[in-house]
Amino acid sequence: MKNPVYKLIELTGTSPTSIEDAVSNVLKRAHKTIKNLSWFQVVETRGSLSKGQVHHWQVTIKVGFAVAD
Repeated sequence: MKNPVYKLIELTGTSPTSIEDAVSNVLKRAHKTIKNLSWFQVVETRGSLSKGQVHHWQVTIKVGFAVAD
């Protein structure tokens, strides 16, 4: 593609382990149904607490992918 066009969507991944796992989880799932994934940008990071400790991470990302010809 000489001048690619990209679509941008927002997705949220979760993980009880880490922020990185939350991002990996959402990208793995998106890869199953979206072709031409090109890049991502972390938009927001949140978490839930239980007994004063992190219980679950929630990370919202923007994902860009090339629109097919």
